[in-house]
Amino acid sequence: MIIAPLRNPFGFWAFAFLALAGAASCGGDDDHGHEGEGSGAICPSGSTLTYDNFGRNFVSTYCTRCHSSLLSGAARQGAPGDHNFDSFAGIFTMANHIDAEAAAGPNAVNTAMPPSDPKPSDDERRKLGEWLACETKEDDGGGGGGSDAGDAGGSRGDTGGAQPDGNRDSTSDGRAGG
Repeated sequence: MIIAPLRNPFGFWAFAFLALAGAASCGGDDDHGHEGEGSGAICPSGSTLTYDNFGRNFVSTYCTRCHSSLLSGAARQGAPGDHNFDSFAGIFTMANHIDAEAAAGPNAVNTAMPPSDPKPSDDERRKLGEWLACETKEDDGGGGGGSDAGDAGGSRGDTGGAQPDGNRDSTSDGRAGG
């Protein structure tokens, strides 16, 4: 079989580059092209949502089937390798990304994640937005993230890495009971 030389070698390389770029965007480790806008959720005064009574169950039900440090390769179903939500620290680090993918609030109801069933209800997504807003508040009483001042994140009775003084322990993974 004789292969004819390409008439336009630059056209071939342009096609090859576009084909590879397109393949890389279909669930590769850096697939963030579908991220939505932030939900705009705030932490209401008196919120009772904690890692122990909400967050842990939400992520174990809807997220860690792909976003777990215990999974690798094809078992992650395209989830980026640095997006692991099986610890409070992993969730806290990616809170804004989780909000833009899966939480609901006044600005948006984000439904990109999870991509397959089971999926959370809109009410669960609203609770996720509220919980993330409360957990990511600044601990200086400044009410970061548009939430109520004075309610330091982590001082609402959760064991998600909070210390008795209400400050987060950056070495804790937030799992109660070890």
